[in-house]
This record gives sequence, structure tokens and C-alpha cells, in this order.
Amino acid sequence: MSNPLFDALFGQHIGKTTPFLHLADGSTVSHEEFLQTAGRYANALNQLGLLPGDRVAVQVDKSPQALAIYGACVQAGMVFLPLNTAYTPPEISYFLEDSGAKLFLCQSLLKDKLTGIANQAGAILKTLDANGTGTFADLAHTASAEFATADRDGEDLAALLYTSGTTGRSKGAMLSQNNLISNARTLVDVWKFSAKDVLLHALPIFHTHGLFVASNVSLVAGGSMIFLNRFDLDTVIENLPRATTMMGVPTFYTRLLDDPRFDANLSEHMRLFISGSAPLLAETHTAFHSRTGHTILERYGMTETNMNTSNPYEGERRAGTVGKPLPGIELRITDLETGNVLQANEIGMIEVRGKNVFKGYWQMPKKTAEELRADGFFISGDLGRIDSDGYVHIVGRNKDMIISGGYNIYPKEIELLLDQQQNVLESAIIGIPHPDFGETVVGILVAKGGATLDLPKISEALSKSLARFKHPKKLIIISELPRNAMGKVQKNILRSRYERELSEGIKNRVAK
Repeated sequence: MSNPLFDALFGQHIGKTTPFLHLADGSTVSHEEFLQTAGRYANALNQLGLLPGDRVAVQVDKSPQALAIYGACVQAGMVFLPLNTAYTPPEISYFLEDSGAKLFLCQSLLKDKLTGIANQAGAILKTLDANGTGTFADLAHTASAEFATADRDGEDLAALLYTSGTTGRSKGAMLSQNNLISNARTLVDVWKFSAKDVLLHALPIFHTHGLFVASNVSLVAGGSMIFLNRFDLDTVIENLPRATTMMGVPTFYTRLLDDPRFDANLSEHMRLFISGSAPLLAETHTAFHSRTGHTILERYGMTETNMNTSNPYEGERRAGTVGKPLPGIELRITDLETGNVLQANEIGMIEVRGKNVFKGYWQMPKKTAEELRADGFFISGDLGRIDSDGYVHIVGRNKDMIISGGYNIYPKEIELLLDQQQNVLESAIIGIPHPDFGETVVGILVAKGGATLDLPKISEALSKSLARFKHPKKLIIISELPRNAMGKVQKNILRSRYERELSEGIKNRVAK
């Protein structure tokens, strides 16, 4: 039997009793213990009638058991579909129905709210909690830890991750075994990971960064992870002395810098700090180096491709850039109108090609054809340039995507909800710089003639339908939206108008 992804991630760890996961309470989970849990979960998946290729949707808190579900899906040949724990029932409903998920795992406390949604989508609903209990855990408890690994091809789907779409509908990015294997192996090589590394892991595992970068890299390298359920400043500082490497979003690093306990002595043993998922401000880059002597390594990736570029492990890590294309990955800048390849320092569309590039969007052949060229280049939607030394600079996003705290937010989804609110004529969502989260969401509203808008009521309505990270941090009422001659809202004017005053206010609040 052949299963390339299982062999790459887990094959070398069978029977190993060395620690794989170091937990916040001081306990550890060995490689073999982790694989035994994954084996029991794989048997439980089979008992529920799932077959290779079936989608398993998971919205549970981060835990060793949650990661073991991923391992079980790999071993059983099923397609892993992780969902942000902040998603609301209406959002979950779309993901289950669109993916055709056969099984949906959620937290016990949300079972009553989600049972009807799962039933409507035709998905089996089971529960799994962070303490290892739940109806799925009960089923797996009596199952064998031995599981015959499912035979899979490298081009078979391994995961389905939803990302924002230009119409407001989320798109399911189809990631193959080869996509994940190639990227993990490349990152292990360029970032010099080995079995000696202990990665401080405080990222969520429903996201590419925490799952396919951090976890896969550790597994392929044979290292271990300090597996924290979330970023808590005190816990991270307490555990840093046990780590050799850390991956995080800019928020992690700004919060460390805000604490006087974080200094050169606390980080002197560290080998590498990596940042991604949102732009790292040059001032954070400089302040971190001044405080610790370490230079943060910034890289660039996305759901559809995992990692595309990286600043060098050895060599100059340039603030404000995301480094150079990774080995085996081609990156070009093209003209937005013609698609022609541009020269150095010319701004255009970032396109990438390589084994890391996804297979397409789930059940969206038209959208796949629009964003995957016939020659294999993926049109990223990001605007950038390549300088004369080959470093890639991200200058904006062609689709008005907002990235806040590492999460993608598409304005259209929020605008559609705002436009439905009482007395709202129209709306526009923009992102403005935030020193902690990279960007934050601001809503611009136009009221119907002579009407008054109840902003607290509008905010409350949004909270019932949107994950918290999508909520506008401020709602502003104006008389009309600026438009060009074609009637298109000019969001660049709105950003310019409100960026300075709102950003200053945000910086002052964060500083306090």
C-alpha cells in the first residue's frame, strides 16, 4: 500500500517514544502515542461509514486530539476540512453543504446549535472536546490503534480549505498530497529544521500557517512542538526557554516587544523566529532586532499555494520584503491588463507556479479557469514587485482583501449584510493599518434619505452572522460613497480619507 503523505509526515515516527508534543501543563505526547490516537480515530471514521475521498469537516478547539484528526484523515485517505472556531452557524451551513462533508466534528457545547445544520447538509455530527472527550472520542475509545493505511496517490486530495471569493462566496481550495509534501520538504530544507528543533506552536490549526507550515514542517523534520492552545503572553514567555524556533503572526511579535521580560537573554538560545500571514511592519522588524539581536524571517504564502517565498536563512533578511521565491517555485509579476511579464521594480500581479500550487476550486471550474492559467501559473490577486536583487515586495491586493491577524476577510460578504440593515442605503468595507493585527476592518455607511442609522443595533446584527474577526471595529456614516466615471466605489479614496485619523487612534489605544 502507498500513501505518500502519511509516509512523509508519520512514517518515520512509528514506534518512536520520544516526545512529539509538549503541553502547557508540563505533560508530553510521544510520537507513538500520537499515532495510536490517530489510528483509533481512523478506525472510528471507518466505523461511521466514511471512505477515502470523503470530506471530514472539523470545528473544534486546538488540542492534540484535534491534530490527531488530521493524522487520521491522512492515514484513512479522507479529505481534511478545518474550520475556524469563530465561524457562526450560517457560515458553517455553507461550508457543510458546499463541501458535501460526510462527517462534521464540533465542540459538545455547540452540538444543539449545529445539529439541525448538519442534518440539513446530510452530515453525521459527532463531538470532540479539547480534553479528549465527546461522542467521537467515545467511539474511538474502544477502537484498535492499528490501522491499515489507505492506498492513495500523490495527486489525490488531502485537504479542502475555504478562502474568500470575489463574489463573496467562499471558495474551497483543493490541496493534494503532493502540494503539501513538496512545500513541507522545501521549508525544512531552506529553514534548516531538524529532529533537534522544538517549535513553539501557538497558532491555530484550522489555518495553513499553523497546520501545513508549522505542524507539517515539524513532522517531516522529526522535531517536536510546544503545543499551546492559543497565544497567551505569559505562557509563551514561560515556554520560550524550552524552544529553538517559533512561528507566528506579527501580533505575536508586537505583544512580545510590549513586555519588558522579553529581552536578549530570554531569546539567546533561539535559532529562528518566523513571521507570516499578515504584513510585518518594518518598525516591528527593526525593534525586534534591536531588542533581541534576532532578525525575524518573513515569508509569503496563501491558502491556495502554502508558502511561495522566504527571506533567506543565511543572508540578508530585508524588512518590508517577503524574500525570494522558494526553490522549485517560479514567481513572476504581470501586467494587470495584458498579462505580460513585467521587469524588475514594476508593480503588477503576482503569479506563482510550482508543485505547491493547488488543484483548483471545489466545484468551481469557471473560477478555477479564471485564476489558474493554462501554463500552470496561479494568479494570486496580490500586487507586488521584484526588486533588482530579487526580493519580492507586496504592495497591495487587487481584490481589496483585508488580512487581520492572519485571517482573510473579503469586504463583499460584510457589505451584503450591512446593506440589509434597516435604513442603510449602501456600504463599503475597507481595511486600515493596525499595529497589532496588520489591518482592521472599518465600515462606511450611507443612510437612506433623511433616515437615522442605529449603529449599535447594526453591530449587534453583524455579530450574529459573522465571525468576530470580521466585525468592523468602527462604523462611519457619510452622505455618499465616492465613485469613478463607471460608477465603481473608489475605496482608495475612502482609505486615504480615514486611514490617518483612525490609525492614530488605534495606535494610541494599543499603546495604552
